[in-house]
Amino acid sequence: MQTLLQQIINGLSLGSVYALIAVGYSLVYSILLFSNFAHGGFLVIGGYICYFMLRSVGANIWLAGAAAMVGAGVSAILTERVAYKPIREKTNITLYLLIASMGMSIVIENVFVILAGGRFRALPPVIPTSPVNVFGVATTSMFDILSLVTAVIFLSCLQLFLTRTKWGLAIRAAAYDLRVAGLMGVNVNRLVSIVFFVAGVLAAVGGIFLSARYTLYPQLGLITIKAFIAAVIGGLGSLPGAVVGSLILGLAEMLTAGFISSQMRDLVVFLLLIITLLIRPSGLFGKEVKEKV
Repeated sequence: MQTLLQQIINGLSLGSVYALIAVGYSLVYSILLFSNFAHGGFLVIGGYICYFMLRSVGANIWLAGAAAMVGAGVSAILTERVAYKPIREKTNITLYLLIASMGMSIVIENVFVILAGGRFRALPPVIPTSPVNVFGVATTSMFDILSLVTAVIFLSCLQLFLTRTKWGLAIRAAAYDLRVAGLMGVNVNRLVSIVFFVAGVLAAVGGIFLSARYTLYPQLGLITIKAFIAAVIGGLGSLPGAVVGSLILGLAEMLTAGFISSQMRDLVVFLLLIITLLIRPSGLFGKEVKEKV
């Protein structure tokens, strides 16, 4: 029972980090109806900014984290303006945006290979990792508790932003129909920039925790494929679905690693994806979209 509770806590911690990244995927998809595969690049940008702020400038984790979030958010806006905006202004075919996002992912990855090198880097031990006894039953790491609490705070702030602010209302309206939202007076370009900035900020937070959990390297963004799978399981375009799918994925990974084999983790992840696509292609919370003739 102690091992089970420990793996559940670890799974919720890992799933919460996935949720930060998956929500970014779903936000962009809900507005522009394409999967932004350059999203992993924003995670890498945030991780490297945090790393160099801690190593070179000697900043504390709060200043380094803030710089990472702003840097990743601005990078996301620039990516949209340079690579996506010219395409979406000329055509409604989202396949072109998907292809462009793949190209941008490769560009960002190789920029860091050139500038920072391909070697693995460990973040300074600024996030506590001491063991914590939970309710006198299970022992886990302070790192897992902090990542879970941080994810809850950021996701709660996102929920408040979407439900209590003017731009949050505009985002929810655009998720139903971006063209109609534009006709009703919403500045579509500014709206898209806000969405990308928010997605970049969340990716940076996830990147910091993933860099601390594992190591930092230019290909770290590939781990976002699991966050993308979580978004698909929950239903692309659904923010609650992205969170639920991420928690399911995190729990599945940790329970598999704890009770079966760590080598089976990825197998279980992709099996969940296949089962979801076979049983409910739109995901747990996704809506069926019928083609209009």
